[in-house]
Amino acid sequence: QVKLVESGGGSVQPGGSLRLSCVASGHTFESNTMWWYRQAEGKEREVVARMRNYGDTGTIADSVKGRFTISKDNNNNALHLQMNNLKPEDTGVYRCGGKSGHWDDTAIPDYWGKGTRVTVSS
Repeated sequence: QVKLVESGGGSVQPGGSLRLSCVASGHTFESNTMWWYRQAEGKEREVVARMRNYGDTGTIADSVKGRFTISKDNNNNALHLQMNNLKPEDTGVYRCGGKSGHWDDTAIPDYWGKGTRVTVSS
């Protein structure tokens, strides 16, 4: 059974940093495309970052480029999202998702974590 578990969310003041992690089990991690999504209250879910399979360096959404970075640790089956210089508009529930193979952002993940909450406020 595939399982994704996020961690690292919390409350932080504007300008602060958080590091989110998504630990995967039950599937071949390296062969999967993985995404980070976020959803604020009253807004639709959006893609924040994507990491494709087999050596991809990752892609960051324009809205967070220069502040967020995506990385993966194949040895530990973990996907990370480093978030720096956080802004109030970054507030929301962050979820990771995965799908076996090489996909673009039109794909819907087959596997989802339950999410971790990020709150940015003064």
